[in-house]
Amino acid sequence: LAAAAAPAVLQFDTRKTSCEGWFSSSGCPTGKHIKVVSPTPSDIAIAQSVTPVPVKEVFRKTFNLKDEDIYSYGPYKGKLNLAVYDRLKDKPDGHYVVVCGINPTPLGEGKSTTTVGLSQALGAHLGQKVLTCIRQPSMGPTFGIKGGAAGGGYSQCVPMEEFNLHMTGDIHAITAAHNLFAAAIDTRWYHENTSSPEGLWNKLCPKDKAGKREFEPSMYARLEKLGLGHKKHDPASLTPEEIERFCVLDIDASTITWRRVTDCNDKYLRNVEIGKSPSEFSKRQNKQLSREASFAITVSSEIMAILALASDLKDLRARLGRMICAYSNKGVPLTADDFGITGALAVLMMDALLPNTMQTLEGTPALVHTGPFANIAHGNSSIIADKIGLKMVGKDGYVLTEAGFGSDMGGEKFFNIKSYYSGLKPDCAVIVCSVRALKLHSCEAPKVVAGQALSKEYTEENVALVEKGTANLIAHIENVRKHGVQVVVAINRFGTDTDAEHEVIKKIAMANGAHDAVVAEHFAKGGAGAVELGKAVMSACKTGSDFKLLYDAKKDSIKTKISKIVTEVYGGGSVTYSDKAESIIAKYEADPAIRILPICMSKTQYSLTDDPKKLGAPKGFNINVKDIYVSAGAGFLVASLGDITFIPGLPIKPAYYKIDLDFSHDPPRIVGLS
Repeated sequence: LAAAAAPAVLQFDTRKTSCEGWFSSSGCPTGKHIKVVSPTPSDIAIAQSVTPVPVKEVFRKTFNLKDEDIYSYGPYKGKLNLAVYDRLKDKPDGHYVVVCGINPTPLGEGKSTTTVGLSQALGAHLGQKVLTCIRQPSMGPTFGIKGGAAGGGYSQCVPMEEFNLHMTGDIHAITAAHNLFAAAIDTRWYHENTSSPEGLWNKLCPKDKAGKREFEPSMYARLEKLGLGHKKHDPASLTPEEIERFCVLDIDASTITWRRVTDCNDKYLRNVEIGKSPSEFSKRQNKQLSREASFAITVSSEIMAILALASDLKDLRARLGRMICAYSNKGVPLTADDFGITGALAVLMMDALLPNTMQTLEGTPALVHTGPFANIAHGNSSIIADKIGLKMVGKDGYVLTEAGFGSDMGGEKFFNIKSYYSGLKPDCAVIVCSVRALKLHSCEAPKVVAGQALSKEYTEENVALVEKGTANLIAHIENVRKHGVQVVVAINRFGTDTDAEHEVIKKIAMANGAHDAVVAEHFAKGGAGAVELGKAVMSACKTGSDFKLLYDAKKDSIKTKISKIVTEVYGGGSVTYSDKAESIIAKYEADPAIRILPICMSKTQYSLTDDPKKLGAPKGFNINVKDIYVSAGAGFLVASLGDITFIPGLPIKPAYYKIDLDFSHDPPRIVGLS
């Protein structure tokens, strides 16, 4: 049907129509308007109908970069040389805009699509210098049920096939690094249970032909930890007791928390037993060295969070070294530094530290970098991409960065984790909402189920349901305003929406602290459908914000930080803790390096509470912290409010049923991606 529809060409002259007075000629030279078809074709059909500009040309022309600033991975994707930041570091930053949302339905409300559509509006229609910084998706959901994350309709990053698949291999690098560490942990546990301290010493620090021993530089960190740093150039000076302390990590296998990872949805890997081969039998102890273990999806790896929060290569290496994987039988935390593997991990990750260069359908530049989950990590793209971007766009330009899920999830963590470490201050936050989600949050409409048709409450006009559901939107506006940031509400238009439903959202949003509230039609119209949203964002940035953190990570206690998030962001009244959480918090409070870390709340994205069934904007509820653990490398404490699945499963009919190659084209085309 879409293929048979006659193309509807957008006649859009930015200098003579609604863009008059807003347009700047210094924006994106490669920006272009696109022809749109109604009804809107599939995402992949749209993406394949547009010929992208060579990505080097996009970045070279827009930001006056040199050829050597971009490493090509084919014509339409590449990596950005970090030397660009060093060259531009003394230039003023552009405007910093974060895009988050309300609590979504299981279908999502188009946050990535809105981010891309806004970029196209600013760069291709309003003539502004703009850069979009978004996360790289996991291939697990791409082949599972959710699909990709390149945006949708006429607001996408392209080529969407490369965006949603391997891109430049960053996620594969994380998989390799993470699993190398996992192998090192179990191998060390095996050798400590099959060898004597003397045997370990002779292998770890063997004598050369002259009878001299020498420590590897990768071992210095462990020596420093043991107070033996002064002996790092003289292994012969270690006493037998010091040799044993150095060689024997004394791993308590029951405390190993470092899962293996794969970038695939596979629920059968949630609980596994490893070490069942005869090669893992200890004759010395006469037992099989097997243990219960589990897998996680790659993007949940702490290495992913570290990549997103690292400021440069040295910081990346230091953070990798601090990762805690287990504890000794005496309760001492064991890190990558203890295993002497930090340097190897950094080598595997060094290319992944460079942001990936791509573009939108309308030729505006994008940096795609990192993809931590927002319910078990901080859910934001990288600090490095944002920092470089703000320098490249310059004083009057715009960097759009996306935070996962709602302002209570990726948004709160953007403010209190990402901005805490980057030192960057946002000028504006866009909160994406939909009529569909607001009707759900009325608590009077049937639930939304992925793969099932929507009930009539969602497809017919019902202003009353929308109005009741705006309680959730109000809570998110208030969350952002608590951080001193201007709010623009983007109402992502769906085909069944009505003007009356949009009007009540706009009225209530404006009455509750939003700088503006705008209907956006970028899915169906591309950047032209988000021009008014672009103007609202430009106006909010000119108004300015007074950004502030919610809590003082260094001075506030762990419980105080958690309480402030629960009461001031979620709207809760109290926090309780399990006995396990109480015990761990007491231990962490006694460690000055851990108690000063910000908090990463691990909870459902569907509710402001810890219960996905409690919709709308509940007040005064209790939150129960079941567990807490430290991601020492990433630099935050994860407070778990419920059971979180670290590796998704597959439905009866996964997305891979639709994905294939079409050999009627030369070269063959990928079909079925969404």
